[in-house]
Amino acid sequence: MLDETYTFRFAVRIYYEDTDAAGVVYYANYLKFTERARSEWLRSMDIELDELARNEGVLFPVRSLTARYDQPAQLGDLIDIHCRLDAIGVASMTLSQMVTRGDESLFHGTVKLACVDARTFRPKRLPSIVLNKLNSWKTQ
Repeated sequence: MLDETYTFRFAVRIYYEDTDAAGVVYYANYLKFTERARSEWLRSMDIELDELARNEGVLFPVRSLTARYDQPAQLGDLIDIHCRLDAIGVASMTLSQMVTRGDESLFHGTVKLACVDARTFRPKRLPSIVLNKLNSWKTQ
C-alpha cells in the first residue's frame, strides 16, 4: 500500500512491447519505468540531466539498487511510478520507488545514485543547485 511519503507520481501505460511471452511486463522494464520516473521527478524540480552534464560536468549513474516484485502488470494496464527521496549524501542520493496499479503494489525498489565527474567518472560533490533543490523537495 502506498503511503503519503511518496510525493511524486508518474503514470505509464503498458504496451505490447513492454510484455514478455507470458503476457506480463518483462521484469527489466520496471527498471526502465523507474528510470523515466526519476528523470521526470528531477525535471519537476527544474533539474535537467543533460544541462548538468554540460554546465556542471556531473552525471548520476546508478550505484546500487534493490528490487522486489510483488504482482505483474499486464498489457493495457495504467500503472503509477512513485518516488520518495530518502537520503542526500555529499556525492549521492537515495530514492525509494514504488510501482502501483490502483491500490495494488506491483514493484518496490531502492536506488542509490552517485554523482560523478562527467570526464573521469570519479565521485564529485553534488552541485549546490541540485543540493538546494533536493533539500527543498525533502522538506515539502
